[in-house]
Amino acid sequence: VAMRIATEVSVAERDLDPRGKPVYGLDVEIGATVTDILVDTAEPQIRYLEIETSSGLTLLPINFVRMSRDGDRVLVKSIRSDQFASVPGIANMDQITLQEEDKIVAFYGGGHLYATPERAEPLL
Repeated sequence: VAMRIATEVSVAERDLDPRGKPVYGLDVEIGATVTDILVDTAEPQIRYLEIETSSGLTLLPINFVRMSRDGDRVLVKSIRSDQFASVPGIANMDQITLQEEDKIVAFYGGGHLYATPERAEPLL
């Protein structure tokens, strides 16, 4: 559930709030901006960041996110900044289906192997 809907949920004071922060790809360029946080209300924890890209709203799985030391930037090492616009979207920004979740996680996971020509080459 998005935090704009789950108003009883908040980010702990000691934690960084990524809303409004720029999202940088592996090329250290801005590819998106965080607009909201999606939480699992059954287990109070962040699951996704809602991000605004050049092609609209989509999601960024929290497992692919690192915050900069100063807390001013969201860093993603799996895809380039221009690839954020190609992340699969979802039909309803207030709820994600299992199929949509699989597509989004696969997109970011696949970026670890194929986001750049150098990553597609054999390691040995």
